[in-house]
Amino acid sequence: MPNDSKSKSPDVPSDWTPTSWRSRPIHQQPSYQDQAELTRSLATIASYPPLVFVGEVEILRLQLAEAAQGRRFILQGGDCAERFQDCNPEAITSKLKILLQMSVVLSYGARQPVIRIGRIAGQYAKPRSADTEIIDGKTLPVFRGDNINSFEPDPDGRRPDPRRLTQSYYAASMTLNYVRAMITGGFADLHHPENWNLSFVSKSSHRQRYEQVVANIRDAVAFMESFGGVREETLGSVDFFTSHEGLLLGFEEAMTRYVPHLGRYYNLGAHMLWIGDRTRSLDGAHIEYFRGIANPVGIKWGPTADPAEMVRIIKALDPRNEPGRITIITRFGASQVAKCLPLAIDAVRQAGLNVLWSSDPMHGNVIKTKNGIKTRDFDAILSELKACFDGHKKHGSRLGGVHFELTGEDVTECTGGAEGIGEQDLSRNYETFCDPRLNYSQSLEMAFVIANIMQVNHQDTAE
Repeated sequence: MPNDSKSKSPDVPSDWTPTSWRSRPIHQQPSYQDQAELTRSLATIASYPPLVFVGEVEILRLQLAEAAQGRRFILQGGDCAERFQDCNPEAITSKLKILLQMSVVLSYGARQPVIRIGRIAGQYAKPRSADTEIIDGKTLPVFRGDNINSFEPDPDGRRPDPRRLTQSYYAASMTLNYVRAMITGGFADLHHPENWNLSFVSKSSHRQRYEQVVANIRDAVAFMESFGGVREETLGSVDFFTSHEGLLLGFEEAMTRYVPHLGRYYNLGAHMLWIGDRTRSLDGAHIEYFRGIANPVGIKWGPTADPAEMVRIIKALDPRNEPGRITIITRFGASQVAKCLPLAIDAVRQAGLNVLWSSDPMHGNVIKTKNGIKTRDFDAILSELKACFDGHKKHGSRLGGVHFELTGEDVTECTGGAEGIGEQDLSRNYETFCDPRLNYSQSLEMAFVIANIMQVNHQDTAE
């Protein structure tokens, strides 16, 4: 386990250690029957190499500080909950492909660099609203993610298994290794936007506009290439960062490392971690753990959050008010943005806090069909995004990023979009083990719509 005996630098709170969270109230944690096996698993993980390098974390923090100043834009996205079975070349490639393609479109619309942050290589656990569920008349522990228990509805599989924690380390390591290999190997090359799957465009009322965007991107690439040397150094590689919700604090503690030359503790299991809407209690274990690590931290802000309490949480996590440290990820729901967002902006502004604002339009817009299937509607997601862009602009703030649950595969989990997916289509390819995700076409279409919003905002600002 991480060593608590390091001499404290001014950058580490004097009353904090990687284990001090253990004395605080904690929520959304599995109940393990075999504590000895849990201890062995966490000790094994702590003995393994980090998954990311501290220099990459610092680069992300600098880029996020620039985003807070309006010089970059964040695209954060990936699975609701990763599955071990998706640790394969095809699944990883599809996730990276859609994020890279979306980032190119967003960069075109924003006229600035896009920070690519995947919900990948670690997003194996999910908070749940109940501890149990009823399946075929039997009450079972709820599925909490592949690093805790099994999705299959049997009592043995649903029992939390500490060995799954080490399995999640291996899966994250292999996923990250393949992502790095693809990026350094030229997978991010922008020279062939014509190879994107734009089949949805033919069904969209904005077909001409979308096709023009792709043509403009192709022309821009050709123009940059004409300067010589640009292709290999700029167009063929990108920065790509990983993130996940820091939910299972035993695992996060095991991935915590002290970096002597920087005098700080870092969670080197991901570049960025976030605190969920269900675990952001000011006196709770999650806030206690996160206040001691130097990674960039996201905080989900839902409609039930008290703005004054959120200000105290931000100050607890970032007492020095450092740019790039805190990203606020609002998740209000389309109908609640007009009410909640102005209060949030005003509270943060009055407290003089340096934060970066992002929008998660997914979690506040989950509905159930008449058949009990969880879904999200494309128009509702887009409505929340538009309301956030407009709300920030109206109140003299700036939306600096978006946060999606999405996949690069042709699933049918969210309704709407140019493909016209209806409730009757959901059963065709409903693959998620948790919450519904935008599919490839819906994700890319969303990028085009956001790019247009940002382009209009950019023109308004210029005028």
